[in-house]
Amino acid sequence: MTTPQLVLSILYFIAALVLITVVMLQSGKSAGLSGAISGGADTFLSKNKARSADARLARLTKWVAIVFMVLTLVVNFVG
Repeated sequence: MTTPQLVLSILYFIAALVLITVVMLQSGKSAGLSGAISGGADTFLSKNKARSADARLARLTKWVAIVFMVLTLVVNFVG
């Protein structure tokens, strides 16, 4: 294994771990519905805070997925 292949493999592994972590940190789509059914009272600020955190995680997921796909192509062409 050459040095570029090793570096790309390490970057690929790190991107995979980051992608898994970011996806696991996101809340499920049914999380808002269960709070409404159980009668949990959320304030306006807490709802917006959760929404902005979820929005940031969703945006980060898109970027990490793009990096992961590009690295997949590069690893296949180099190898």
